[in-house]
Amino acid sequence: MRIKDKEFKTFISRQELEGIVERVAAEVNRDYAGRQLLVCPVLTGACIFAADLLRRLTVECEVSFVRYTSYSGMSSTGSVVCGLPFPVEARGREVLIVEDVVDSGLSMARMRQELLALDPQSMRICTLFFKPRAFKGDYRVDYVGREIGNEFIVGYGMDYDGLGRGLAEVMVHCGDAKDEQAKTEAV
Repeated sequence: MRIKDKEFKTFISRQELEGIVERVAAEVNRDYAGRQLLVCPVLTGACIFAADLLRRLTVECEVSFVRYTSYSGMSSTGSVVCGLPFPVEARGREVLIVEDVVDSGLSMARMRQELLALDPQSMRICTLFFKPRAFKGDYRVDYVGREIGNEFIVGYGMDYDGLGRGLAEVMVHCGDAKDEQAKTEAV
């Protein structure tokens, strides 16, 4: 499949995604049983994962979206921009941040800092995908749907320059001859 100037192929099927969401929801339901939760999905990439997760949560929860971005095209810009901060209602609440991908951890570090300033009762992080080889954070990611390498992925809410979010499965960038050459030279 082609998106703009890049080729992508299926990486994770719709069925596998459903299984991942079921497992993560069961973990959250177990850990928050009998408690009320404020779920904060990170726009825009986590929107579909968060919607599927919320439909499977049996714990009482409210939702408040936040928006933090650091990507342009296929790579991080190195700086984090906040478009929609955590609500003041997070103060004294149990908060679950729901993200699509945690890679370097730069954006999440900024989110954690800003949320901690609101003095929540507790804060946990839930991500659909985690890239441990890229992660440079000094904090724990509490719920991980699946660990992956440093592949660039789209679909299921994630995009390449705004495109591909609506794909029902996750697609991975196939790379091109130049990308493959760079990988070979790096070895």
